[in-house]
Amino acid sequence: MKDNQKQFRFVEDAYFVKDVLDIPVKKVEKPFTRIEESLYNEAGPEVFKMIRSFVDLKDPSTQVFSTTSIFNINKIDKITTRAVVNLKRVNDIRRINKFFEAINENIEKDVVFIGCAETLELRQSRLLNKFPGIINRLYVIGDYIFKRVFPKLPITKKLYFALTGGRNRIISRAETLGRLYSCGFEVLHEETHGYLFYFIARKAKNPVYDNSPSYGPVFGMKRTGKGGKSIKVYKLRTMYPFSEYLQSYVYEKNHLDNGGKFNNDFRVTSFGRFARKFWIDELPMLYNWFRGELKLVGVRPLSEQFLSLYPEEVIKIRHNYRPGLVPPYYADMPKNFDEIIESEKRYLESYAKCGWCTDVKYFFRAFYNIVFKNARSK
Repeated sequence: MKDNQKQFRFVEDAYFVKDVLDIPVKKVEKPFTRIEESLYNEAGPEVFKMIRSFVDLKDPSTQVFSTTSIFNINKIDKITTRAVVNLKRVNDIRRINKFFEAINENIEKDVVFIGCAETLELRQSRLLNKFPGIINRLYVIGDYIFKRVFPKLPITKKLYFALTGGRNRIISRAETLGRLYSCGFEVLHEETHGYLFYFIARKAKNPVYDNSPSYGPVFGMKRTGKGGKSIKVYKLRTMYPFSEYLQSYVYEKNHLDNGGKFNNDFRVTSFGRFARKFWIDELPMLYNWFRGELKLVGVRPLSEQFLSLYPEEVIKIRHNYRPGLVPPYYADMPKNFDEIIESEKRYLESYAKCGWCTDVKYFFRAFYNIVFKNARSK
């Protein structure tokens, strides 16, 4: 046997080299711990690699679960825990927000939480690949009605939970992330492996504790009205539930498009795009008009997060007047966010000089652009 001959031994994914002359060779990596081996076998090598890049699985302060039980979460030692990993799908948790809130309450700020879900989009892809031809389309429709619509409607909700125990519900990516944000988490990273969507989040604050979340077709959005007063503006739902908690996340990730809306806004549903195109979603806002919270023409009522993007001087001017149903945007057709701000400033300055004549002028300009130039909301 030659002096330079070496032999290799493979332990999990780590290589060790030992010289036949017994010259000490430093190990590249220690063998897997029992927790690492279990996670590797259950989640697979790619997911294992992803999780290990964010948390130290050898550290006893990393808590690894595969559970839907809040009872198990409440066993977490808040003082010593530095990361929480749960391999159980969010879809199988009966009370998702309560589960997320329990994790939030049992960890310190900035502690990492890693979980997964089979999102609506991934589920449809899986089912379309699972069944042949027309059958897959019919199955997807039936699956959506039973596992997405039934759990949301008061009349069918109890039946669904009695039959399934709340397992295997359909949840969208937007709702998954929105629930996390409403429960006090900030999302750091997203990855998809197979048909599962993984999120890496950290505790940023305490949960909102929304005891009456809105799932129905008509819902109220918190917006800023005259005098900076918070009002609830009603619209037909065009986004997935809990999307309102994702405004800052979508802005940071995608910024704004040329029309001043969020770019590539994944929160909008397929029906939502259709409803926005033909103004159907804005019909319930007539209720706010009848109540005197909105006028026919005026700047749009904005959320606090979106309003924070405006210059302070424009915010102060905006607060002097009631928002409107038909914004100056459709009269001027600005091409970017800065032009939208300038358009609103011109409108408000003109309105301060002559309110009714400004609104009449802007209304007919907007009407012309909508009817003859096909101006639409996104």
